[in-house]
Amino acid sequence: MKDRIKIGISACLIGQKVRYDGQHAKAPHLTGVLADHLEFHPVCPEVACGMGVPREAVRLVGTKDNSRLVGRSTGTDWTDAMREWASSFLPELEEQRLCGFIFKAKSPSSGMGHVKIFPENGGQPVSYAGTGLFAAMVMERFPLLPVEDDGRLHDVGLRANFIERIFVEHRWNRLLDQGRTMKGLINFHTRHKLLIRSHDVVGYRELGKLVGAGGQADTDELFENYHQRLAKTLSLKPTVKKNVDVLMHILGYFKKVLTRDEKQECLDLLENYRNELVPLIVPVTLLNHYVRKYGEDYLRDQYYLNPHPLELKLRNHA
Repeated sequence: MKDRIKIGISACLIGQKVRYDGQHAKAPHLTGVLADHLEFHPVCPEVACGMGVPREAVRLVGTKDNSRLVGRSTGTDWTDAMREWASSFLPELEEQRLCGFIFKAKSPSSGMGHVKIFPENGGQPVSYAGTGLFAAMVMERFPLLPVEDDGRLHDVGLRANFIERIFVEHRWNRLLDQGRTMKGLINFHTRHKLLIRSHDVVGYRELGKLVGAGGQADTDELFENYHQRLAKTLSLKPTVKKNVDVLMHILGYFKKVLTRDEKQECLDLLENYRNELVPLIVPVTLLNHYVRKYGEDYLRDQYYLNPHPLELKLRNHA
């Protein structure tokens, strides 16, 4: 794949031996077939801010709203060093125009949530609601960036949603490269309509209104507002119910051409999918067949029917 999607990732997850004990935490579910479509930009904030390998393990100390990064044994405070390095590194990260970031779960520097926070005087954790210092700064600097951690990405639904979002973000960046024009935005929105609808009907309608009134708005402001609402909408996971709604909508395009038996076959497959007897790929494959057979150009261009490469098998389990 020549046009790879740029992704930030904790370096240990792709096999780099940068953990405190000199080992890695390679994640096969992220470095297998998926890696063929991604351009990884690895970073280990603990090494980058000067801790070295191997090193003393660190942890978060304090409270959720005011936590510090300190050594487990010596109590050495790395908070300022981490923040100073991250502040200088984030502008470089912005230049990469990443389409997403995969963090190391539960890491005191890179965990995006559920990180242990310990009391000042030692003892057991007082909270499991912490966020790694570096991860927090990345998410604050890039609030629209799709982010996940390696632990959550074991969940098939979360993985499918994250990968779908980074593919959309990639296409959004390509749109920006072509220039901010109403024609480009209309084409982008048109091709993503059904995919957006599968995430949230309210967001689908609001994005449609933004595009519909776009000719009366400042172009830069319109693109920013659209991107913000798009990111919020896609952060909501599709459900079986939402997908059935979209699939029924697609089926409506063929009501005048399908035979009675063909219609019934589609309805039976949708019912089987609704009852979780078959995965999403089954009704989608049949509808794609009818799109090709009857030359439905509008549906052929819909990313919902082909949101990402088939070899990722993300709809084989949904």
